[in-house]
Amino acid sequence: METLGSIYDLCAFGAHPDDVELYAGGTLAKSVAQGKRVAIVDLTQGELGTRGTAATRAAESSIAQEILGVEHRENLAFGDGFFEVNERSLHAVIEVLRRLRPRIVLANALDDRHPDHGRGAELIHRAAFLSGLVKIETVDTHSGDAQLPWRPQAVYHGIQDRWREPTVVVNIEGFQKVKARAIAAYATQFYRAGTEEKEPQTPISTPEFLVHLEARDVAMGRLAGIQFAEGFETKRPPAVDDLGHLA
Repeated sequence: METLGSIYDLCAFGAHPDDVELYAGGTLAKSVAQGKRVAIVDLTQGELGTRGTAATRAAESSIAQEILGVEHRENLAFGDGFFEVNERSLHAVIEVLRRLRPRIVLANALDDRHPDHGRGAELIHRAAFLSGLVKIETVDTHSGDAQLPWRPQAVYHGIQDRWREPTVVVNIEGFQKVKARAIAAYATQFYRAGTEEKEPQTPISTPEFLVHLEARDVAMGRLAGIQFAEGFETKRPPAVDDLGHLA
């Protein structure tokens, strides 16, 4: 069987536009600065959000992509709030994984306040395994060519609204301001002074939510003795060749 190499070093999946910025914005910005090829895949257009529309979310996600320096971003346009882990959605994600061939995959939290997050996490985790099976046939939606199997090296699940104990944390010192700018690109979703009476309030539109985000990064960093970090979980323990590779 033909052997393929990875195209992208890192691919982050989010159930909604803004998810990856919230749980991994610092990690993505740092990866880009390190010269890694990074992609983002949004599962839905966030069309059910109380504030904004699918069109405004698309424009905001494009701005955030530019701020982070991410090379590629696409949206699978699954139904916000209604997508399921089924044969159709699994095949769609498998097609993306085989086309982008990421070495590392990031995904939503395994369990969270928004049910799309946990469901998206399960979808990506299952698809990452199935993508490596030879007998599952898919076609590249861009070229029309038959695809070869591809299985990412690992899937890491971000930590979002609810606190969860991380398996590993990524030091994002020096990149927290880039993360904040990428989040602020979603002007319809998050707090902006002077808009309090113009837009309906949501759990993520208050100034306290932005404080919560920074506090979480501080708390994750404190676990490892650093200033700022983003935490991730895995369903299997990560392996290293040398304990010296761990900080």
